[in-house]
Amino acid sequence: MTQFHWFLPTSGDGAEVGSATVAAGAAKHARTASIGYLADVARAAEQSGFTAALTPVGAACPDPWIVCAAVAQHTERLKLLVAFRTGFALPTLVAQQAEAFQAMSGGRLALNAVTGGDGAEQRAYGDFLDHGERYRRTAECLEVIRRCWAGERFDYQGEHYRVEAGGFGRALDPAPPIYFGGASAAAEQVAAQLSDVYLMWGEPPAAIGERAARMRALAAEHGRALRLGLRIHVIARPTAEQAWAEADRLLAGMDPDRIAAAQQRFARMESVGQARMAALHGGRADSLVIAPNLWAGVGLVREGAGTALVGSYAEVAERISEYAALGVDEFILSAWPHLEEARRVGEHVLPLVRTSA
Repeated sequence: MTQFHWFLPTSGDGAEVGSATVAAGAAKHARTASIGYLADVARAAEQSGFTAALTPVGAACPDPWIVCAAVAQHTERLKLLVAFRTGFALPTLVAQQAEAFQAMSGGRLALNAVTGGDGAEQRAYGDFLDHGERYRRTAECLEVIRRCWAGERFDYQGEHYRVEAGGFGRALDPAPPIYFGGASAAAEQVAAQLSDVYLMWGEPPAAIGERAARMRALAAEHGRALRLGLRIHVIARPTAEQAWAEADRLLAGMDPDRIAAAQQRFARMESVGQARMAALHGGRADSLVIAPNLWAGVGLVREGAGTALVGSYAEVAERISEYAALGVDEFILSAWPHLEEARRVGEHVLPLVRTSA
């Protein structure tokens, strides 16, 4: 069954395209990300039919574990998709944090494992591993976490972690699903072997279809079935003209200096996925429609997911259905401001998708 999730703007929110981590080139947010406001967004997502809400992780983000633990107390059904940076805490501790979160939230945790693609940010945290080493550590991290949850004591000896008589001695039920993204060959191998949901950022349907087929084949080589997710923004309005006018408004709010600062940061990042996002627009603001209803303008200033589906409610629903037909099982959507747009998308877009399914 197709699932739809929303996004918690833990670094702030507003009517302009904001950065997930408030890094170089980020917009100043008009709304402070207080627990009260984030709880409002989460409740709006819950009431609008979304299954979970994703939080970002990064140097300028509040800690997702703490934020989501607080937000969970203000919701009843919504799952919290907590992003965590692999390697920054022992996997045995992450497994224990997950156990506590499940107990306190009534089993509403999902985890988004993030390896990290910005070497400068990694070093600022004190992590000096290179790109390949980080992915090998991620694989070990996820393997240890899963073994902790399995219910049997275990020993482990790897390149980065060593565990003696680890594990809880009982199975964690339910064990949180693990979401994982990354466009490099190393990331794909980790996802195929150890994740439950492989996340992709929005690209033209042909590219997503090719990646979806490749990831399902890679998972099958390991005897596994893999769900696929798409992280993408939406600009949906009653008419296409209104939606594109909103995209034009968002673009007009992106100062050229802000675009330049963001693009300079993205260019030095090691993330293959970020490079794919940048290639969609090339740093230019004059050719941003890259497929029917697919707009690359968000990626001029925002790291990570840099594309949006733009159009009438019916058009956006049709494009989502098109991706679903290509094998996408889950969609993590967002729009500015996240509070009002959660209600808009939940009321006007999701019912159209579900009716056509």
